[in-house]
Amino acid sequence: QVQLVESGGGLVQAGDSLRLSCTASGRTFSTYVMGWFRQAPGKEREFVAAINWSAGYTYYTDSVKGRFTISRENAKNTLYLQMNSLKPEDTAVYYCAATEISTLVAEKTFYRYWGQGTQVTVSS
Repeated sequence: QVQLVESGGGLVQAGDSLRLSCTASGRTFSTYVMGWFRQAPGKEREFVAAINWSAGYTYYTDSVKGRFTISRENAKNTLYLQMNSLKPEDTAVYYCAATEISTLVAEKTFYRYWGQGTQVTVSS
């Protein structure tokens, strides 16, 4: 069992930056592939980024490439999402998730553990 808690969301203007954090407790955090997802009002939850256990491999959805960076500190059981050059279309609730699958996956059904989400609102 893994418990995930996100933090760092807020209201910012277009072009600003935010860093989201996700703190894990429970079973060994370092063994999981971790991901960030987001869900805008009236839309499906969508994949944002994923990172493998060693942080040697990352995977991003096209719309955030070059603007967002996913990272992790296994010693602190913490996952991060650095978001730069934010756009109004980035507005959503952001969720971190963990999967026991060893490859980077974008499909949300493969992720077993989820946090409660943190709201990110980007004004124009």
